[in-house]
Amino acid sequence: MRSNGQPVYNFCVTVDDATMAISHVIRAEEHLPNTLRQALIYKALGFSMPYFAHVSLILAPDRSKLSKRHGATSVGQFREMGYLPQAMVNYLALLGWGDGTENEFFTLKQLVEKFTIERVNKSGAIFDSTKLRWMNGQHLRAIPSNELTKLIGERWKSTGILTESKGPFVDEAIQLLKDGIDLVPDSDKALSNLLSYPLRDTLTSSEGKSIVEDNLSEVAAHLLAAYDGGELLAALEEGHAGWQKWVKGFGKTLKRKGKSLFMPLRVLLTGKLHGPDMGASILLIHKAGTHGIVSPRAEFVTLDERFKMLRQVDWEALKKDQPALESAAATAN
Repeated sequence: MRSNGQPVYNFCVTVDDATMAISHVIRAEEHLPNTLRQALIYKALGFSMPYFAHVSLILAPDRSKLSKRHGATSVGQFREMGYLPQAMVNYLALLGWGDGTENEFFTLKQLVEKFTIERVNKSGAIFDSTKLRWMNGQHLRAIPSNELTKLIGERWKSTGILTESKGPFVDEAIQLLKDGIDLVPDSDKALSNLLSYPLRDTLTSSEGKSIVEDNLSEVAAHLLAAYDGGELLAALEEGHAGWQKWVKGFGKTLKRKGKSLFMPLRVLLTGKLHGPDMGASILLIHKAGTHGIVSPRAEFVTLDERFKMLRQVDWEALKKDQPALESAAATAN
């Protein structure tokens, strides 16, 4: 007993486990000294001794003991960051254990069925936050589509990007963007990126230079003509089939195909060099502009605004590496 009358830990935990008929005690290697003391208490009190197993500590990337300086340390923190319970359980189970195969994706039910103490490693496991994020993405995309849509749709509405949490636009946006979403909060950036139009930055970037030099101004002129003539909008109204038919015809007119056609179109229509499927992206941008589902706070650049910016580009100045897009940027703002 302590001087204040409180019984000490080793006595309490032994009595507690014995009276609950605990059969197996599995805990961190830090408890090895306690186990020896508790064994003496079990014998002194005539209790049946449980099986004891001691597992290695979870270590930080530098192989030091995991602590607050390495990031989140509580379940609540991870939940707030957007981690799913099933992903957290899956990842923690693999810290020092494996089923003997290359498989890393397990449901809770599968873990219960496959776990054996014999396959627990003796060496300390490294807590890899990058791997945890990847695993969360695997579990996120394994959620039934209706549940995933509800989860992300409500997120978009609550963060003020959209005015509605469900509907055709939400369904299609999630299907298009989900492969790039590992945590639910990532969905905000994914959608905002789709709705943005960083044309100036892309055209003046080192990576965009080769696209500009590949007669991008000619493609832009034909694209503006297609928009002004209503051909592009009519194709978008017809959906994916309409878009594909229009792109094929547009390519024939310019005598371009493959990368020489799609890279310039991606830059001119999305303002970016990379991203999800271009056709699906443009169709969504068109829907966003016609359905009124995007909040004014989202800084969405509509198709009409994008073409206004395109008209302002001074292609000759751009080729000479001069600030050609200042007026275009002013128009967008």
